[in-house]
Amino acid sequence: MAAKAPGRWMVVAVPYLWLLVLFLVPFLIVFKISLSQDAIAQPPYEPVFDLAAGWDAFKEAFSQLSFENYSYVLSWDNEFIEAYGSSLWIAGISTLLLLIVGYPIAYGMARAPKSIRPTLLMLVILPFWTSFLIRVYAWIGILSPEGLLNQLLFALGLIDEPLQILATDTAVYIGIVYSYLPFMILPLYSALEKMDETLLEAAADLGCPPIAAFWKITWPLSLPGVLAGCLLCFIPAVGEFVIPDLLGGSDTLMIGKVLWTEFSVNRSWTVSSAVAVLLLLVLVVPIVFYQNVQAKEMEGR
Repeated sequence: MAAKAPGRWMVVAVPYLWLLVLFLVPFLIVFKISLSQDAIAQPPYEPVFDLAAGWDAFKEAFSQLSFENYSYVLSWDNEFIEAYGSSLWIAGISTLLLLIVGYPIAYGMARAPKSIRPTLLMLVILPFWTSFLIRVYAWIGILSPEGLLNQLLFALGLIDEPLQILATDTAVYIGIVYSYLPFMILPLYSALEKMDETLLEAAADLGCPPIAAFWKITWPLSLPGVLAGCLLCFIPAVGEFVIPDLLGGSDTLMIGKVLWTEFSVNRSWTVSSAVAVLLLLVLVVPIVFYQNVQAKEMEGR
């Protein structure tokens, strides 16, 4: 047994080492930049830690760090707070729409004959074979005033003038729902496909209507997939940049777009880093909530 202990330790150490190198170290670098001040230099912030300069120089540089950038970002006289709120709102509504659209699709896939389930699963994954950027650009051609959607509505006689969908929040919702739909369907399908169908048969034998059986059996058993799918969609949607930039208008305010503007236009690495750190802290909350739910579920088993 003692010989197996080092092997087990190595199995645990590999993912922790991966997180240390690819998450914790970059996060600490970004956090340090967020505590610095802008400077016309290379790199464009100060102070810069130079361990070769000695311990005294390091302490002096460390003493210059401050939380001024966080105070600036969290102040009410700029657009950052509004951008955070708008991002959470758009991501929340988009996640709800994704659940409404994705759940029936996943349910139908799980109840389809086993012979065609792999084909249905491939059709869900198929959009990933095309570049994400190309798929978003395609929606510009669909939603523009001269696009395919307006042409179809004109041909059907449903409208007399083009609908202005592009460059609105509606286009952003459409883009997010389309782009993230597979991330909602796959966890839901995984949870629904594992469900014991004899439970529904027993409920029917006891006189339970189908709708009541769904809410009392199917929905509770699919909640792990619902939570996983909502988190997989909500977390990246909050920081989405490409979709609001290409499909949204000038009034569409999301924190990813604001962060990009602050970094590439205003050239403020320090404020951009503070915005990114605060965004990460906002997203940690649903992740911790999900982990607690999962831990309680495992304890219940």
